[in-house]
Amino acid sequence: MAETMRALVIDAAGEGAGLRVAEVARPMRVSDEVLVRVVAAGVNPIDLKTKLGKGVAAAIPSFPAVLGNDFAGVVEEVPYAAHPLQPGDRVYGMARPPRQPGSYAEFVSVSSMSVAPMPVATGFVDAAGVPCAALTAWGAVVDVARAHDGQRMLIHAGSGGVGHFAVQLASYFGAHVTATGSARNAEFLASLGAHRVIDYASERFEEVAGEQDVVIDLVGNVVDDTATRSLRVLRRGGLIVNVPTRSWPTMAEESEAAGVRATGYSVSPDARTLAVISRLIDDGSLRVHVDAEFPFEEGEAAHRRLGEGHVRGKLVLRVAPDPA
Repeated sequence: MAETMRALVIDAAGEGAGLRVAEVARPMRVSDEVLVRVVAAGVNPIDLKTKLGKGVAAAIPSFPAVLGNDFAGVVEEVPYAAHPLQPGDRVYGMARPPRQPGSYAEFVSVSSMSVAPMPVATGFVDAAGVPCAALTAWGAVVDVARAHDGQRMLIHAGSGGVGHFAVQLASYFGAHVTATGSARNAEFLASLGAHRVIDYASERFEEVAGEQDVVIDLVGNVVDDTATRSLRVLRRGGLIVNVPTRSWPTMAEESEAAGVRATGYSVSPDARTLAVISRLIDDGSLRVHVDAEFPFEEGEAAHRRLGEGHVRGKLVLRVAPDPA
């Protein structure tokens, strides 16, 4: 196997930084890691934030750096002969940039606890849109909010990457879901299981949503003080889960004053949970929506599209053709 590979890299982090295709060293598989030949890579807001000097940019050890969390591909090397994953298996999972090179590359080497067999029902492009967003939604909705029958849950940005999974999971576990979104996404959100859709452009959600047990905040205060306004709809003792990093610096103080519970959430690349998500996808209980697929060489265009906002579901980079 060649010692180098093609990757999308950044030469610096900050305003004006861009992605370019470069030849870099192929990652070496070590310890419990699985080496995966990447076929498709999901594009996530954290990738764009990091490129722009936010996100996890401060932890980048050197440049050029390879970004990208989500991947779907084929196993090339495994830790030992009897490993549950075998060369040739179709898998998906999450990389850990900047601790290790990310998934915007022809190969990625990740802990075996970060990778799971792909859903049978999806191709590589759809599968690459799942891990980071679906695991984030699972963590916020299931692990933290403990979605259950009769629970009243408001989900902001319900048609986005994390949001469209959060709506489905909350509905699957029996919650009564209200989602905020644009008018053009109302039908889409209803098809995911939202009982009510509030058009943020024409209604103030805090005036019409009614009392809620939980708010899944995927916006924060970076847009129209969405997080702070959400406190007005929560019952006393209710819970708000704020997901976007550093989007609400005063969360603890404001929530305590309002008499509600609050927490942030950071996703874990957990293969066990990803395996459960695969089963839900295969039995039709969960689906991924890919808004657009970009060629590998057009990574910067994908980032521009993400930065414009209003993406329905996910954006995905096509890194290589589907294997025969």
